[in-house]
Amino acid sequence: MHGDALKIRLAAPPVDGKANMALLKFVADALKLPAAAIILKSGHTSRRKVLEVRGATREAVACLVQPS
Repeated sequence: MHGDALKIRLAAPPVDGKANMALLKFVADALKLPAAAIILKSGHTSRRKVLEVRGATREAVACLVQPS
């Protein structure tokens, strides 16, 4: 956690949406969801993103934020 946000470091460059796609894939894989279940709601060109996660339980998202 970084303040009120989850900080994720990616190796993909922020060119042609590659970093955004890598972020969506990372979150989908971590939550064991299809890539289409993660939607970038805002922050397409910003370092701060807002994602919509469909089909994940609250508990699964909590484990992503605070892994055991």
